Amino acid sequence: MNSTQFQAAAVIGTGTMGPGIALSLGLGGVRSTILSRTTQGAAEGLDKARAQARVLVANGLAAEEDARRALELLDASADFEGTVSGAALVVESGPEDMGWKQDVFARMDGLTRPGAVLASNTSGLSITAIALRCARPERVLTTHFWNPPHLMPLVEIVRGEKTSAEIAEALRELLAGCGKIPVVVRKDRPGQLGNRLQMALVREAANIVAEGIADAEDVDAVARNGFGLRMPAYGIFEHQDIVGLDLGIRVMDYVARDLYNEPRAPENMRELVRTGKVGAKAGQGFYDWSAKSADQVRARRDAFLIEVLQYRRRMRERGMQQAG
Repeated sequence: MNSTQFQAAAVIGTGTMGPGIALSLGLGGVRSTILSRTTQGAAEGLDKARAQARVLVANGLAAEEDARRALELLDASADFEGTVSGAALVVESGPEDMGWKQDVFARMDGLTRPGAVLASNTSGLSITAIALRCARPERVLTTHFWNPPHLMPLVEIVRGEKTSAEIAEALRELLAGCGKIPVVVRKDRPGQLGNRLQMALVREAANIVAEGIADAEDVDAVARNGFGLRMPAYGIFEHQDIVGLDLGIRVMDYVARDLYNEPRAPENMRELVRTGKVGAKAGQGFYDWSAKSADQVRARRDAFLIEVLQYRRRMRERGMQQAG
């Protein structure tokens, strides 16, 4: 199998992720159908993909002609059986519910042709467990696109216990051709790769607030203006090697003894949830969202991502010019 065999794809879901995943596949030349439970939902998903394409073009992240061709490859449907049965690749982007995903994958396994690949966009559930009722688990894997998928380059390809290495490599080639930065996660573990790192950070951040070391606003300020600011250009192990592993070990041994090490979320987070303060959607979490706009925060995030991607694009073009 190679990436050129993925001529037709189906993307299940029209919420936060599905349209952006379909657009990404379209930009890689893959004809993709956005699947919804209703005709109206499917049409709305297609509209979201079109809006995301306009963002890419307006900010110089996709040529207008490339975006036009990608959108010509996109379709939307509420015909689950007809769409899935004709797809060489299906990407599921539905609720993070194990029972629901197992039902959907078992159904798709019975509908698709033997060579089709079934992928889940799950951000942390076991793909081995999701494939449990599939007759061809070697053709099931995770393709975890990061949010927002039309801007975030990363896609984590997670192999289940029975996933074919050849199929994982074919997906890696396909997604690289779609302009993504795919990584292969070789072991199916909770949280995959990125969320294992992220949850360790969230857990300690909540503990810092619980212990009164700093408040939530200052914790976020440190993340945005300290280590987080340099991370787009400077990875964890690059930093460790540059400062020296001997220094890194001394700091780690000293700090690790005081970190939160319980295998569960800190109690202050649980107390917020118990009292209904579950975050922006409830108006209260670590922040008072009656005085803070979630839409503005997302807009700030996207504006920063766009600037980083524009910079990377300029550097690639400069490198190509110098090489030429």
